[in-house]
Amino acid sequence: MKQGDLVTRRSYGGDVVFKIQDIQQQQVAVLRGVELRLLADAPLLDLDTVPQLDPFQSMGTTHPKWVESMRRTTLAAQDVSTGAGETPPTANDKSKPKPRPAYFDLPGKVLHLDGDPAYLRKCMSLYGELRVPAEGYYVSEANMAEALYRLLPQTRPDIVVITGHDGILKNRPTGDITQLSSYKNSHNFVDAVRVARQYEKNRDNLTVVAGACQSHFEALLAAGANFASSPARVLIHALDPLCVAAKVAYTPIKDTVDIVDVIGLTHSGLEGLGGIESLGSYRKGVPKIQYSTPK
Repeated sequence: MKQGDLVTRRSYGGDVVFKIQDIQQQQVAVLRGVELRLLADAPLLDLDTVPQLDPFQSMGTTHPKWVESMRRTTLAAQDVSTGAGETPPTANDKSKPKPRPAYFDLPGKVLHLDGDPAYLRKCMSLYGELRVPAEGYYVSEANMAEALYRLLPQTRPDIVVITGHDGILKNRPTGDITQLSSYKNSHNFVDAVRVARQYEKNRDNLTVVAGACQSHFEALLAAGANFASSPARVLIHALDPLCVAAKVAYTPIKDTVDIVDVIGLTHSGLEGLGGIESLGSYRKGVPKIQYSTPK
């Protein structure tokens, strides 16, 4: 058994597939979930190996149920921007209004920081499929706050996703899950959210989606997040934060994001994600000009 192997824990009935990130001297493995954003550790004797698939592929060949819904949303926006379905009035038909000009669409731009490179690759591929403009960076959770000082003014996003791996410590210093010290990475996510809010205080000008499995939901919201995990301290799917970000990106700026609707689409639902009323980031513009290359 070595670093990079895929394993399950016997003591938990093999319910979650992990990748071994590191093996410590005490023969304890540091584990990162393959499909779930969970950080854990376990003795090597408690681990069983599973088929060694590419973690990027083992996240599944089928997308979560919300992907098709988001595709319909982005296609509908594209239809509006091209004027699809509009019939111009005839010369003798003055009762019909003039056809509206074709729009260009401008979805919100996402800055996605991820503590897992495999998850980041999967997310960036899906952002592309959904036509969501996004820049993604693999940054360890401990370095996310520092990275945002540079990346926020550089990328000027409408939405920032701060995610990776987290979990409640088994041997908590106080035994109290209301304390940030009881979590593996929640304090790092909180620090990053605070940096984002120092950059932009208005929660409707910059939407912040933060957290991972079992993260301290209340602390993330108090730090300034619009959406966060995990209200019931449950595990969340690797793509759940992306689902929220994509929905915000395609919700018109004059509308509030339907919190129950978007979180209902995610794998973990309202136990895994929550948030506050926030405006969308999608804009339309005119005119739509087709540029041709000079000959």
